[in-house]
Amino acid sequence: MAGELFELAPGVYTWLGDEGQGEAPNAGAVVDADGITVIDTLLTPSDAAPFAEALAGFDLPVRRLVLTGSHVDRTGGSTAFPFAAVYGTAQTSALLEQPPNVAGYRVLYPQHAAQFDDGFATRRVTHIVDAPVQLTPAVAVLPTAGQAAENLVVLVEGAGVWFGGAMVFAGTTPLAFDGDPARWADELDRLAELGPTVVPGFGPVAGPDTVAEDATYLRACVDAAGDIGRIPPGPWDDWTDRDRDEVNVERAAMLASGNTAPPPSMLRRLGMS
Repeated sequence: MAGELFELAPGVYTWLGDEGQGEAPNAGAVVDADGITVIDTLLTPSDAAPFAEALAGFDLPVRRLVLTGSHVDRTGGSTAFPFAAVYGTAQTSALLEQPPNVAGYRVLYPQHAAQFDDGFATRRVTHIVDAPVQLTPAVAVLPTAGQAAENLVVLVEGAGVWFGGAMVFAGTTPLAFDGDPARWADELDRLAELGPTVVPGFGPVAGPDTVAEDATYLRACVDAAGDIGRIPPGPWDDWTDRDRDEVNVERAAMLASGNTAPPPSMLRRLGMS
């Protein structure tokens, strides 16, 4: 997988997993005097290895690792940073204590199937974040939710940059199979005010307009009331992975009826039904 480290502001970097095309996850790094804070870890250890190698050029330790969500596209490369303290939500901590679903990962990411062998593992959370915290002089970690029951974003206020991670998608369709599309949209409205530059979990570096488009799309999934044909035209017509509409619309309709079970459409994607 291609990848490159880009400087967004002094000491603030993003690793665009596939040069911002949206097919591979992004990560980030903030360099402080005492060391580096990494935000998310890409999909697998082999994907994260060149990212870690690039950061080694700063001749500073990676001291902190912030996971914005619990899914493997945020956590899968965490073992590439073996000595960092790992910050995550209580939900992320609980899920990473469980054996990884390597069979599901192989289905969702067939090009990486060989890397999801029986020895695949991620690092566990060492520090739970359940309230806003100024992690370093530059880095603030803020709890949010919607993509999952609990998420984090990272704000570098002095640079006008925030890392949306699991919460923000640019040019590709969000996936809310275990989230809440309505709450996700509301949280994005709030997060859009954090700063003019956002690093999404997938896709190119963006701004508030992209965050607003994600929120509008998620509300359209809610308003569709279980019928993907009711999603109106919009910027999402040019997004990739529109097959996720089915999952998002079904999840929103199930939650509206009080049903919190996994959407059957997602189980089918995983070969579980």
